[in-house]
Amino acid sequence: MTTKKYSAVIFDMDGTVLNTLDDLTDALNHALKETGHDHAYTTADVRNFFGSGVTVAITRALAIEQGLASYDELEAVGQPGDKITPQIDLQEVSRIQDLYKPYYAAHCSVKTGEYDGINAMVRRLREQGIKVAVVSNKPDPAVQDLAADYFPNLFDKVIGEQPQIRRKPAPDMVQKALSDLGIAPNQAVYVGDSEIDIQTAHNSGLDCISVTWGFRPAEFLKSHGASILVDRPADIAAVVLGD
Repeated sequence: MTTKKYSAVIFDMDGTVLNTLDDLTDALNHALKETGHDHAYTTADVRNFFGSGVTVAITRALAIEQGLASYDELEAVGQPGDKITPQIDLQEVSRIQDLYKPYYAAHCSVKTGEYDGINAMVRRLREQGIKVAVVSNKPDPAVQDLAADYFPNLFDKVIGEQPQIRRKPAPDMVQKALSDLGIAPNQAVYVGDSEIDIQTAHNSGLDCISVTWGFRPAEFLKSHGASILVDRPADIAAVVLGD
C-alpha cells in the first residue's frame, strides 16, 4: 500500500509541465523586432531570460543587447542587489511588454507541448488523493489558457502572474494556492526547473523537487541548492507518494 509523503503538489509551468521555450522565443523576438531591438535570440538564449516573469526576461534581453551583462551575469537581474536593471530604460521595457503580452497570449500554444509523462504522472497523483496546482510567473491569461488546452480539468488550482499578487520567488502565489486547496505548507511540495523555483519553495516553507528536463541544467540546480532532482515525471510521483 502506498504511503503518501505529501498531500499536495504545486507545479511550475514553463520548463516543468510544458515545454514553452519555442513560443516564448518567437513572442519575445517579435516584440523586440516591432520595437526596433535585436531580435535574433535563440532558444538557448531565451532559456536564460525566463524564470522570473516577462518583465525580467525583457530586461535581460536588453541588457545583452546593450552589453551591460554577460549571459552568466543575467541571473542577478530581478534579484536583491541587482545592479543591471537600474541601467535599463524601464519605460522601454514596458513598451516592449505591452506588445509581447497580447502576442504571446494569441500564440502561446503554436509550438508548445507537454513533456512526455506529465499527464500520466499528475493523474496518478490525483488517483492517490493528492491535490495538484500550477503556480507560474507567466501572465495569468496565458497560464489559464495553456492549462485548459493541455491539461483540461486536471489541476485543482491554476495561478499565473497577476497585478495584485507578488510574483515568485515571493511566497504569495504559493500561499494563495495552498490556502485555496486547504493545505498547510508542511503537507506540500513544490516542483520546478529553475533557481527561482528553489527560492520560491524555500520562501514558502515547502520542500522542493527540481526537474532536470527544463530551462536549467542539473549542475546549475545543484549549485543553487537543489536537494531532490528527478530525471523523469514518473520520479515525481515516486517522491510524493513515498514509493
